[in-house]
Amino acid sequence: MTNKKIYLFSISSHPDAVSINSLDITFFQPNIDFSKYDALIITSKQASKALTQYDKTAYIKLPALCVSVASAKSYEALGGKVLDIGGGYGDNLVDKIKSYPKEKRWLYLRAKTVASDFVQICKAEGYDIDESIVYESDCSEAIKEVQVTDDAILIFSSPSSVKCYLKNHTFTQEQKIIVIGKTTAKALPGEVEYALSDETSIQSCITIAKEQFLK
Repeated sequence: MTNKKIYLFSISSHPDAVSINSLDITFFQPNIDFSKYDALIITSKQASKALTQYDKTAYIKLPALCVSVASAKSYEALGGKVLDIGGGYGDNLVDKIKSYPKEKRWLYLRAKTVASDFVQICKAEGYDIDESIVYESDCSEAIKEVQVTDDAILIFSSPSSVKCYLKNHTFTQEQKIIVIGKTTAKALPGEVEYALSDETSIQSCITIAKEQFLK
């Protein structure tokens, strides 16, 4: 068994990796009239955390279309009901939204910067979606200062984690890169080889690291 280290760049952690909190999150509390909507769109756990700033009775009856199992669990943990779950990518939500009537009124609780344009695609076809920015993420000091070994296995959970890492670091030829999702993969430089997780989960990435790179 090799002694290569696994580094996880995410706002979540895993016991089998050196977990580097890649982003600092700032929450906002814009004025929202939840009574105007039929359903929420949630694409991250941070969106659910942002909801805790509001009176639960105002939003809890609204079902949520969630991008992944993880984001769905975050809304269920608040006591909310999940309407449907996408395939882990924002782009996959287009077909989910189109399966409902155009009259359905959606509220997308989003970050200041987003990687997918699924809302614009749906709105261009007449679907009723409002957006509310409830948080933003900035590169953390931890990801700026981390010292990574030249033969490490690096796991990135989001496009932001890739971009923040590359602001202060470069990849070596010996390092192995694993990403959660195609959207994250797009944030990598074109010449970088990478492994794509089978599922949009950190555990899936850890499994790839152990099975492909640590034997």
